[in-house]
Amino acid sequence: MAFDKSLLQRELEDSSSDDDDCLIMYRMSRNLFVRIMNDVELYDDYFVQKRSAANVLGLSCFQKVTAAFRMLTYGVPTDATDEYVCIRESTAIESLCRFVAAVVDLFEEEYLRYPNEADTTCLLALGEQNGFPGMLGSIDCMYWAWKNCPIEWQGQYKGHMEEPTIILEVVASNDLWIWHAFFGMPGSHNDINVLHRSPLFAKLAEGRAPEVNYTINGHDYTMGYYLADGIYLSWATLVKSISQPMGNKNKYFAKTHEAARKDVERAFGVLQSRFAIVRGAARIWDMETLSIIMKACVIMHNMIIEDEGVVDPTERFDYGGQNVEPSHESNRTLDEFIEAHKRIRDKEIHHQLKADLIEHLWQYFPDKY
Repeated sequence: MAFDKSLLQRELEDSSSDDDDCLIMYRMSRNLFVRIMNDVELYDDYFVQKRSAANVLGLSCFQKVTAAFRMLTYGVPTDATDEYVCIRESTAIESLCRFVAAVVDLFEEEYLRYPNEADTTCLLALGEQNGFPGMLGSIDCMYWAWKNCPIEWQGQYKGHMEEPTIILEVVASNDLWIWHAFFGMPGSHNDINVLHRSPLFAKLAEGRAPEVNYTINGHDYTMGYYLADGIYLSWATLVKSISQPMGNKNKYFAKTHEAARKDVERAFGVLQSRFAIVRGAARIWDMETLSIIMKACVIMHNMIIEDEGVVDPTERFDYGGQNVEPSHESNRTLDEFIEAHKRIRDKEIHHQLKADLIEHLWQYFPDKY
């Protein structure tokens, strides 16, 4: 079924209409929605409106993208889009798959990038404001239920939850920007198993990550770190809280650590509120399609944060600053690669860093929380 101008499309194109309607409908501003729709139409010929052999005008790009957005933002089943945008179930599924694939291809390099020198400088500044110099964000995992998981796979995808799940590992900063997203591990794994398979520290081990230099309590450090909960291992690049703190300093550190680490929990909550498809049980059968859907949702989450002005897209740094050195392409030998991994997992540095942070917070950030 085809139509020229639906009521919904006229409302979107009406310049006098309030932008709040678009925020409610698509979880993003009108300008951002139109930008994504236009870029997707230019990228994939599937979204260009065409005429059939009988000279009948086919579905418009607006109809296909709206159907995809309704499934992403509301989590509605595919057949629920028929009455709203006059699109069949099979076409809605194809529109969703083509749309998320186009979003990933178009925007992944910019909106799901590894932090460069400028990004690292901003992250360090945010960490310094919270009393954690050298912090690059917070890390945690989220479980996405998989309703249509094949029966032969359900054993490996069931963990502490009764239903099959897929794990998303995320690193988020204070502004809720997601800097790292690793998705696809079965729900039978825990955060440690996921971290061992994650590419989070790949560039750092290969010598291609921006070098971070900072000093805490008189000790020099050359690697940034992430705030993590108690399940994670004692690595030099992870700082955990204290489960049973004794003494005022340790109690204060545990309180400030948990307050700062809530950034990643907030990021999960905002991601699920904006894209209900990742809050409910996944109904897609194909694991590869689920991975693309999750990545597309993370990318659009970052695009919304930038569009709302939380992140300034024009903020750029000519140099990384005094505590960040530019990354360089490195061809490390196997021995150098192994040595870098040892430094990343050094327990002594982990304990020294935590002790220095406890003292730093107690001296320079009294009564912050």
